[in-house]
Amino acid sequence: MYSDDDDSQERIVLPLVIGVAMFVIVGVLGLVSFNKKPVAAAAKPVAAHAAPAATAAVPAVTAPAAVLNLKDDESQVVVENGVVKFYFASGKAEVAKGANEALADVVKGIKAGQKATISGFHDTTGNAALNAELSKKRAFAVRDALVALGVTEDKLDLVKPTDSQGSGAAAEARRVEVVLSK
Repeated sequence: MYSDDDDSQERIVLPLVIGVAMFVIVGVLGLVSFNKKPVAAAAKPVAAHAAPAATAAVPAVTAPAAVLNLKDDESQVVVENGVVKFYFASGKAEVAKGANEALADVVKGIKAGQKATISGFHDTTGNAALNAELSKKRAFAVRDALVALGVTEDKLDLVKPTDSQGSGAAAEARRVEVVLSK
């Protein structure tokens, strides 16, 4: 048999459990939003031009650290765990605003004797050969931005990733990453 005391406990426990679960979900979402650090300063877009790229391969990035919410016609630059990530508008190779500020630590590292590796990725929409060429143009655009900041080309390695197609959202795949190395 059930008593009225059991019913009143059930009416209290269920909303309490739901409330705690919602608190945890909101906390996790807040943490993800807090860790996403876009650079929001103005910089002049740099046009790309062709040059030979290195043939060595780098490992593919498997998953984004934060969810990227860009429309197809938007671009953005983000610094995440020391990696500068340029996200490009669909079909475009223009570097996002804030490039100079985002690359400041890379330039400092190069002046201190390090090299920078630049890798271009692309999404899976459209012609694969055109996408590969576009990811190369995007990498050249980022290279040109570094050269405009005073970095010599001998300090830059353009490397085709082992898997140039990004995973997840198309906006995440349309990126170029810059990483310092010794």
